[in-house]
Amino acid sequence: MRLFNHLKDHHCEGRRFAHPGHGFGERHERRGGGRIGGPFGGPGRMARLLEHGDLKVLTLHLIHEKPRHGYEIIKAIEDLAGGAYAPSPGVVYPTLTLLEDLGLVTSTTEGTRKRFSITEAGIQALAEQQGEVTTILTRIAAAQSYEPTPALIRATENLKTALRLKLAGKAMAVETARRIADLLDEVARKIEEL
Repeated sequence: MRLFNHLKDHHCEGRRFAHPGHGFGERHERRGGGRIGGPFGGPGRMARLLEHGDLKVLTLHLIHEKPRHGYEIIKAIEDLAGGAYAPSPGVVYPTLTLLEDLGLVTSTTEGTRKRFSITEAGIQALAEQQGEVTTILTRIAAAQSYEPTPALIRATENLKTALRLKLAGKAMAVETARRIADLLDEVARKIEEL
């Protein structure tokens, strides 16, 4: 399978692919070290909600729940993320093709669309990744709670504006600067205690 070999040889570092010698969803170490990135695998908050390989595992899980079209998978992930994230068709459809090439799903054509169903091999692969599915679903659910409320956004913007106006272009007494720093430190401590 040419596409598969290309992925394995050039783009597999740090990702979960099923290929000879490795199970479906198994993480491969990057050359020169382990995983990189922020809390969701990268510096972006929602952009890295899914780590490399997570979309394949999540897609297989959603198809196991019920057969789905590609668009239904996009909507299901968007619903899981509370509307805060939806994968693009440009990543979902190649993922479906890969899962089909691996024999984990099959498709039936319905008009201009394909409906994907899980195979026995897909059920077995998913069973081996049940812990990963739980981790992914937990991460998606937790990401919803990270969205700031309008009141928090307003308060943060008010603070930034007050600081900008107070510090803008005029000399400030050392005592005033110290009081501002003390207030900010106090607020930071109180927030940490929440």
